[in-house]
Amino acid sequence: MNTATVYVPAPDGAPLATELRLPDAPGPHPAVLIRTPYGRTAHHAELRGWAARGFAALAQDVRGRHGSPGAWRPYRDHEESDGAATVAWVRAQAWSAGPVVAAGASYAAHCALVTALGAPGDGRPDAVIAAVPALGLAETAREPAGPERLWARAGWWAAHGDRADSAPDALADALAADPRLLEHLPVTRLADRLAACLGRELPSWPGLWDDCRRDRIVLRGSAARIPLLAVGGTRDPFAEDTMALWRGWGGPARLLLGPWGHRLTADRPPLAPDRLNLGALYVRWARAALAGRLEPERRGVISLSGSGRWLHASEPPAHTPGEAGEAGTRTAAWAFGAPAGLRLLHGAEFTADPAHPVRSDDLAVPAAGPAADRCLLLSPPLARPLDLAGPATARIHASADTPAADWAVRVTALDPAGRAQPLAFGIVRRTDPPGQAVEITVPLGTLGHRLPAGTRLRTEIAGHHFPAHARNPHTGENPVTATRLAPSRRTVTTRGSALHLTVVARRRYVEPVPEICR
Repeated sequence: MNTATVYVPAPDGAPLATELRLPDAPGPHPAVLIRTPYGRTAHHAELRGWAARGFAALAQDVRGRHGSPGAWRPYRDHEESDGAATVAWVRAQAWSAGPVVAAGASYAAHCALVTALGAPGDGRPDAVIAAVPALGLAETAREPAGPERLWARAGWWAAHGDRADSAPDALADALAADPRLLEHLPVTRLADRLAACLGRELPSWPGLWDDCRRDRIVLRGSAARIPLLAVGGTRDPFAEDTMALWRGWGGPARLLLGPWGHRLTADRPPLAPDRLNLGALYVRWARAALAGRLEPERRGVISLSGSGRWLHASEPPAHTPGEAGEAGTRTAAWAFGAPAGLRLLHGAEFTADPAHPVRSDDLAVPAAGPAADRCLLLSPPLARPLDLAGPATARIHASADTPAADWAVRVTALDPAGRAQPLAFGIVRRTDPPGQAVEITVPLGTLGHRLPAGTRLRTEIAGHHFPAHARNPHTGENPVTATRLAPSRRTVTTRGSALHLTVVARRRYVEPVPEICR
């Protein structure tokens, strides 16, 4: 059968445009449903793949986008009820065998999850696949510790916000017209500048910063009983949300954490040997989930990027640092100021000036000078290859002379030729007494990487990470409404400060597909 367009009635009667592809074999069939704001027709190849393996496959434009009428209000209205109505519609069709898998990536994963967590009945799917999930408005707008994701939100809202279609290059076009666009204050008025560049209004932009409540889907997921496949990438900005979803899910949960960014296998690192057919894995997992063959306990795998190998994923190590836990990993510390740890190059005292912020889009570091803008440390070359698989954290003893301060930590791997590759990053917001030395913990995400011998670890501690993140004004004002900026003088004490990485002590490789599907 060719792909056909059908219109599924929403609870209020709105016709939701839906692409439908049925298998060539006679039914009835299990179904997979994708609800997306990015255009249903972009999923034709994916629908063909599911149909070729015996699934009725549907891709639907969410309300207010592309072929579906109505108001488009991201993360706020209709996704749960429209999803439930569509699942119930699928089950009522003559070609349906009843079971439905809700699936999606990014915002479409949000749609799949809220449908799966809805009220019991014909509108609840039987399993859910959530890839690189954008869990909600708060999760996508801010880091867990508060700093605002300026570049990503500006890019997404310019491309998709307050419009029925998409303009993927909208932010690039706006920056070409106004190169200092993201520097304008306040952040809540950025939409005015975007409107001047793009010729259209973005009235919902200020309101996206109002929602600060995180983890609603994660908390609801603890009561779920249907199977979950959570798919993420160690280079995806939402990787920790993917991990939290997997760890908190109440039903059978599987995690696949690959060496990818937000576009999954289309976003793998250069020359990566890691190869995995995600489509075939999804189908195999869906069959196992719908047949009730998944074991009830939590299982997961993480890719060791640069090696083509996979390891068991585990909870954060609870064992004594230096000792190997059940997953064969241990926590190793690179102490600041220690000969075998991280040697201080410069910047034990530095100034974080929001008028001249450390940039997120430039891995180059300045030479030592009279006015340091960051603390810079470097390890000696690794004597042998090192496998990292698990959480990374920086614990620093430091002070700021301002009532509010962001602390950004960036770890870069320098190969023997001096080429830089981003390894880990984290940023937290603090409101400590000015001038008081405190211990600051900066989570750096979950790593999965093999570092060759001769690699050095370069660690930067700064007060900004712009334009990826909005600048902290250091005045105590809300960074999205502030219009004044002030410099912040920082002091980092090497004693007691360290970079903590999860090191593979015993290599226990695993095949990802069988592990995920059992």
